[in-house]
Amino acid sequence: MTLKHLLLATALSGMASAAYAEGCDSIAFSDVGWTDITVTTSATKQVLTALGYGVDVKILAVPVTFASLESGDVDVFLGNWMPAQAGAIGPYLESGSIETLTTNLTGTKYTLAVPTYLYDKGLKTYADVPKFKEELEGKVYGIEPGNEGNGYLISLTEAGKALEGMEVVESSEQGMLAQVSRFYPDQKGVVFLGWEPHPMNANFDLKYLTGGEDFFGGEGTVHTVTRKGYAAECPNVAKLLTNQTFTLAMENEIMGKILDGGEDPDAAVAAWIKANPAVLDAWLAGVTTKDGAEGLPAVKAAFGL
Repeated sequence: MTLKHLLLATALSGMASAAYAEGCDSIAFSDVGWTDITVTTSATKQVLTALGYGVDVKILAVPVTFASLESGDVDVFLGNWMPAQAGAIGPYLESGSIETLTTNLTGTKYTLAVPTYLYDKGLKTYADVPKFKEELEGKVYGIEPGNEGNGYLISLTEAGKALEGMEVVESSEQGMLAQVSRFYPDQKGVVFLGWEPHPMNANFDLKYLTGGEDFFGGEGTVHTVTRKGYAAECPNVAKLLTNQTFTLAMENEIMGKILDGGEDPDAAVAAWIKANPAVLDAWLAGVTTKDGAEGLPAVKAAFGL
């Protein structure tokens, strides 16, 4: 190789390295509008911002999230609930266009729920729901349209299936829980998609139905997933994401402040981190700022710790 070629190769290599670094300056997240994912995304956003990164949070439905990860319009999603989303994300995982980075939460629940007063009357399984059709006014309350949980419930309303003859009402997390709040004080019949972590478990005395395990499973997990190649391209951010795990207690507490106390999500998350600073030690182990300085002191300073 001539000196001219060597200098050119070195210059091109430097340009490539610069482009590589610039591609990690800002991270695009999807938030599907569920309060638990809003909480974890906010926590991650605030830590990354303190490390010097830009963060863009897009509000997208689950199917759009997976398509956006495949296309590269989104880098990270912290809300891959499994096994409930197995069917939706499966083709992307098989093709390699989406990669699972880590499990960020364990012990989750996600399936149909009823108030205990209805459970005590005998509504304990999916197969029991049609028996209570009149008391339920023929309705099962779900969350946002296009959600895979709703889709599964809708499939069960067909002839010969467990929810035959019922109507699945699609709205949103907030809309669904508003309906539950209306019925609950007078002990009226209502069946709806419930999950934990969520303050609904403290606000209502409720029970989870059996019969949906083929889709929802028993206790589940939540995974952090990324677009193809993201961890290799942006290893420092990937290290933070891999370190980050959450707990049911953490998410229930923060979600309660948001949903019941009316607090701003970012403010509620920041207050929790300030009250529980030890969590940052684990999250930031081996993580630097965007410019290469030690990450933990920078983040603690940003939170006033």
